[in-house]
Amino acid sequence: MIRALFAALMGAGLLAAPALAQTTVGAPAGGQPPLRCAVDGTFAPHAFPSLQGGVQGFQIDLFDAVAKRLGRQLVIDSASFSGLIPAMNAGRYDFLCAPTTVTPERAQSLLFTEGYLWTELQFGIKRGTTPIRSEEDLRGKTISVNKGTPYEQWVRNNAERLGLTLLAFDSQPDAVQAVLQGRAYANLSGNTVVKYSASRTPQFIADFVLPGTRFHWGTPVRQDNTAMRAQLEEAIECLKKDGTVARLSEKWFGAAPKPDDAERVSFPGYGPPDLPGYDATPVRAACG
Repeated sequence: MIRALFAALMGAGLLAAPALAQTTVGAPAGGQPPLRCAVDGTFAPHAFPSLQGGVQGFQIDLFDAVAKRLGRQLVIDSASFSGLIPAMNAGRYDFLCAPTTVTPERAQSLLFTEGYLWTELQFGIKRGTTPIRSEEDLRGKTISVNKGTPYEQWVRNNAERLGLTLLAFDSQPDAVQAVLQGRAYANLSGNTVVKYSASRTPQFIADFVLPGTRFHWGTPVRQDNTAMRAQLEEAIECLKKDGTVARLSEKWFGAAPKPDDAERVSFPGYGPPDLPGYDATPVRAACG
């Protein structure tokens, strides 16, 4: 029934369009079918098009390493983020490779691994714009975001209080372009993405970070798939312990993680502590 409904919604254009690209990573399948996951392939430096075909970025390298630890091949689809969670819940994907902010609302309906990165909500502005020093500087402004993200949710939640106008796009580059064209005053996204966009676009500047918005970026699975969550969690913890996550972070984000950054911290139990879905059972990772 769920799969049939998903197919009907896809055909009606109410969910994400078919995958834009596929990338296969991981170990030889060994008789097992490949695992399947998905990313937003426009979210540099996490996942973005490669000249060799498919997508590249931090997420691709990280889940290549995860798949190899699991002894599985992994097929990574690239599609609009707004359709990824519905597609996974409908059975199309085993988990999402996309960096997914773990919010209390999402943790009510999905299972997450612990965070492998911290994310904070940050604004990017056009060079020459007066810097944002507080939320009050946003009053009456138009803010661009990527659809289906916590960034869109923040603008919606604060639209009435601050008189904000929302511009939501299917891709982060389109949201940045709206700022450069003067259609939006600022773009709201994750700190790693805003900083990366600024490093590649001279007219775009990484600016104000919203206080109190540090979240886990974790890996979601369906709420009934505790076994998949455990496998991913254990693989990620091993990759933290051997330094792989920290090395990939430095490669793609340009700075070595600090000792208390999520790339280096193994959190107790399964999932982000103190959120719905957390399992305090000690992690049984065999990292030999």
